[in-house]
Amino acid sequence: MPTATNTINASALPRLNIREAFNVAPPPLDFVLPGMISGTVGALVAQGGAGKSWAALELAIAVAGGPDLLEMGIEQHGRVVYLPAEDPTLAVSHRLYAARGAVEPEALDRLVENMEIVPLMGRSVDLMTPEWASAIEELSDGARLLVIDTLRRFHQADENSSSDMARLLGVLEAICTRTGVSVLFLHHTGKSAAMNGAGDSQQASRGSSVLVDNVRGGQINLIGMTEAEARAHRIDP
Repeated sequence: MPTATNTINASALPRLNIREAFNVAPPPLDFVLPGMISGTVGALVAQGGAGKSWAALELAIAVAGGPDLLEMGIEQHGRVVYLPAEDPTLAVSHRLYAARGAVEPEALDRLVENMEIVPLMGRSVDLMTPEWASAIEELSDGARLLVIDTLRRFHQADENSSSDMARLLGVLEAICTRTGVSVLFLHHTGKSAAMNGAGDSQQASRGSSVLVDNVRGGQINLIGMTEAEARAHRIDP
């Protein structure tokens, strides 16, 4: 038997009540986004310039109580924290201004109350450090959804390393567990997926397959419209 090298008290770890699980109906599942159970980590994957940040902002608006612009069927609302780290503050402001026509005054009041946008471009954010992990956990406390735009800007690790990415997902899952928030991170597709037209496949995500296989909040793939689809919708290709 290996010698213990840590101070984890195994007897103090929580146990699931097996008898209760068989006999007492659990509360219904709470879906923050389609396929994303409350308190889990999910991904929005697309190639650069496909509109990931726009889609994420529209999802954030819907969850925060604004219009469901993407028609995702979001019914439960709550506080949202959106952390854009690739775009300057002015670019985010332009997106909000462009969406103004779709937001009624009452919905705007809810967004002001429920949505917090914290631009992080230019900061060396690293979730693998206790300081940044604690800061983002503090921001997430009491929130229903945390949007990380993009994942690459929130760590300094090797995204092709399964062990590094497993540790990173562990940090995000710990934030979910302690705060109850759901995390949606934006991520790029690999070059081969983009070149081969496989941007809609589960394995299109760049880096370690851990970022695909280990997320429990679902994966949304965003791809451009093909010429055939454009013609079918009577849009100029």
